[in-house]
Amino acid sequence: MRATTLALLLCLGTGAVQAQEADAQAQAELTPVLKSESLVFNGITRSKDGRLFSPFQRQQKDKGIELGEWVDGRPVPYPDAAWNGWKTGDDASKAFVGANAIRIGPDGDLWVVDKGAAELGGAPLPGGPKLVQIDLSANKVRKVFPLEGATTDKSFIDDFRFHNRKVYLTDAGQPGIIVLDLDDGSLRRALDGHPSTVSQRPLTGENRVLLDPKDKPIAIHADQLEVSPDGKWFYYQACTGPLYRIETKWLDDAGASDTERGKHVELFAATVSTGGTAIDADGNLYASDTDNLRILKFAPDGTQSTLVQDPRLVWGDAMWIDEEGGLWIPAAQMNRSKAMNGGTAKIAFPTTIFRMSIGAKPVRN
Repeated sequence: MRATTLALLLCLGTGAVQAQEADAQAQAELTPVLKSESLVFNGITRSKDGRLFSPFQRQQKDKGIELGEWVDGRPVPYPDAAWNGWKTGDDASKAFVGANAIRIGPDGDLWVVDKGAAELGGAPLPGGPKLVQIDLSANKVRKVFPLEGATTDKSFIDDFRFHNRKVYLTDAGQPGIIVLDLDDGSLRRALDGHPSTVSQRPLTGENRVLLDPKDKPIAIHADQLEVSPDGKWFYYQACTGPLYRIETKWLDDAGASDTERGKHVELFAATVSTGGTAIDADGNLYASDTDNLRILKFAPDGTQSTLVQDPRLVWGDAMWIDEEGGLWIPAAQMNRSKAMNGGTAKIAFPTTIFRMSIGAKPVRN
């Protein structure tokens, strides 16, 4: 064997060992932080002073909390029992009917989007779709922004992000983007029915096509979204990917037509079935892969790498980056829920929220 060949093999062997060691180190850093023996959550957010909150997905009709604060390792209804006590027939405008996404806003308040329907695929109730702003110092609702003016009976308001005094929301049922003006409460729809907002392939989890309780394939349209740290780009995708982007100026321009906006949509990354995303202060975007149980990292130029892959990451959902550079990952197991598993629950409790250090900083906007 020639010396050059031997050196090459040794180099390749060393690289493989280093890669295995890196994978082992990454998995070792994936630390379970919060667990539940009975509840299903699909997100996590953390205030600057360390308070933790999650939205919860009810598994039984009219039972369970919708929004909780983690206190001593257990979720407590937040901001109070009344907001979590909605049941069929109650006023949908004054309580959480289907809290789906939450985050600490740039103002330090806790913001919650309520799809206004009690089940996946259900029609929103009158007054149900809303964005709720909660004052964390007073632990009381500060303001409710009704979203009914921009929704239909097919709408599923999924997630949201801030950009200056506007909020972008995805509609996963009636494919499109909603733009909310925080100053006057006005609503507009954008990219309605554009191919970039429409699910174009089967939704999968753990390499299985997901079915609703009637054994029909599930379509979740415009879902994950992020805004770049400089506010220039809006990233978005259907739950099945791929990831697109458009400059925020085209969403903010109320005079632009969807035909014009569509000319400025760009394909950014070939993401796959995804539970949740996050973006850091350097513009790196993180997206879960619900089939291969991993978290993908996309650099601002679109370069893809695997941050971590672990069999415990079943349906990584809406993630959060904290002030100390930690990435919080809820392993939501949504693909095993009745709503996505043909009406049969196969969730393996406890459900778990993990944290791993990634040395990144959260976006300030």
